[in-house]
Amino acid sequence: MQYSFLSNSDLKVSRISLGTMTFGEQTPKNKALEILDYSFSQGVNFFDTAEMYPVYPSKETQGLSEEIIGEWVKKRNIRDKVVIATKICSSHQSGIGATELKWIRKGGQNLKFDKKNFVLAIEGSLKRLKMEYIDLYQLHWPERKVAIFGQLDFHYDSSDMNWTPIEEILYNLEDLKKKGKIRYYGLCNETPWGIMKFLNIAERKKYSKIISVQNGYNLINRVFDIANSEITIRENCGFLAYSPLAGGRLTGKYLKGKRPKNSRYTLWPGRFSRHHTPRGEKAIKRYLDLAKKFNIDITNLSNAFVLSRPFVSSSIFGVTSFEQIKKNLNCINIKLSSEILNEIESIHSIDPNPCV
Repeated sequence: MQYSFLSNSDLKVSRISLGTMTFGEQTPKNKALEILDYSFSQGVNFFDTAEMYPVYPSKETQGLSEEIIGEWVKKRNIRDKVVIATKICSSHQSGIGATELKWIRKGGQNLKFDKKNFVLAIEGSLKRLKMEYIDLYQLHWPERKVAIFGQLDFHYDSSDMNWTPIEEILYNLEDLKKKGKIRYYGLCNETPWGIMKFLNIAERKKYSKIISVQNGYNLINRVFDIANSEITIRENCGFLAYSPLAGGRLTGKYLKGKRPKNSRYTLWPGRFSRHHTPRGEKAIKRYLDLAKKFNIDITNLSNAFVLSRPFVSSSIFGVTSFEQIKKNLNCINIKLSSEILNEIESIHSIDPNPCV
């Protein structure tokens, strides 16, 4: 396994991290524990979860992912050997929070980044995780209206003013840090403007700066390249790339209308449409042909590409089976040749970012 430090922190994280949004839903507890054990045995020390997990979220399963991780860490007695990241969700009006998370702090406009909600959220996560502190606490998505989860263009809404000011959010996070509830904090699904505002205000107020940003990134969604990549490099802010396989679509297992059993697109058709577009299907076929040409597994090609990017600190893999985690970990020692990388760029130039 390879490791890197997030920003200027002392968080040394594995370049491959395990995302756990399937734990408690698609992946039952016994299978999840098996996956966690194997990942850890292979050097994975970074585990990412969220208060709203598992996905697709429901009142009946909410928090199970954190509970499974918490039980595993406590039974194995490895708290000082792992880096645990979790997230607080918000009411983002055009996203999932406003309409479908009513069981979390009553949902809707109650899902704010104010002090009251931070306290409720952090105490809930710590209880489920059976921990005294969280290594990396992240904002799951902005409270304000931005283009996320399948959207690309920013649509300004003059009435969108009822979101917690960034200075207040940083103050609340800093307070949790001073109280020993969290060690560091970061962002998710954030825009260039948002990242820079958090960094600039933190510097002005002499607060701790965010040490990471977690956004989607893969061969068919490289929007992060456009502006965020420069920010994370020049500001020394770690990038955590999630969905390196575009929810499994880059494996080709969904092509020609196939619906594998227990897969997210089969269980919840239409819920993850951002990775299922006619343009995306064409691009996936091109990458499959490229993988065959160089006799490399498409999973390894896709994952190795993400890890090759100079701004990526760690790539977050989400899996539902023991077989998947074994296959995904194969990419860690694969270095793509300049010829393969050049052909990837050629495919990308035909239709940049067909799935956002």
